[in-house]
This record gives sequence, structure tokens and C-alpha cells, in this order.
Amino acid sequence: MQRPEELTRFADQFAALGAEPRLRIVRLLLAAHPEGMVVGDIQNELGMAGSTLSHHLDKLKNEELVEVRRDRQFLWYRANTEALTQLLGFLWAECCTRNAVISTKEILQWKPASSGKT
Repeated sequence: MQRPEELTRFADQFAALGAEPRLRIVRLLLAAHPEGMVVGDIQNELGMAGSTLSHHLDKLKNEELVEVRRDRQFLWYRANTEALTQLLGFLWAECCTRNAVISTKEILQWKPASSGKT
């Protein structure tokens, strides 16, 4: 049984990931794990305005989905894999272990659909 404060935290984290730009940021940072990326490289990769990127990074940081460290004049961001593991574990515990509504095999074989964009 989840404590109410855990449910609130997970709901807030899912809400943060519910914005397409933030989901793109987290996926990019997961691909760069464990080193992470500097803000300028994230901006170049995603083609996002600096102020917009800063807003999204702050939201992800506030929800503890990303971590930031300063290295001289650079800010390095990386995915908080511990928080993401807990978030995925929350879903996994219900759908895939307790009542097996989704098989583990289906999840492990999932691949993103092609966007069809060229």
C-alpha cells in the first residue's frame, strides 16, 4: 500500500513528464547517463530556446527527476535514475507483478514507433 505522500510525489513526477519537451529532455539525459550533459549541449540537441529549456529543467529538478551540478561556469544535468526507477517501479508493481495485466515480455520488447517524419 502506497503512503499518500508517495502517491502525491509520483503524480507530480508523472505530471512533469507529461509535457513533451520535458519527456524529450529526460530521454536525452538517459542516453547521456551517467555523465549527463551541459545545458548548451541539451539546447543544441533539442533546438529549444534557452529560457524555455531553463523552465523545463527547473521543473524536472524540482520533481527530482534530474540532478544538476556546477563545474566552474557549466551546469551539468543528468537523469536521476533512482527517482525514475522508483516511478517505474510504482507502475510495475501494479500492472506487471500483482495482476499481470501487462506481461513483462511485452515491456522488455517495446520499441518506439517510427514517427514517420523525415
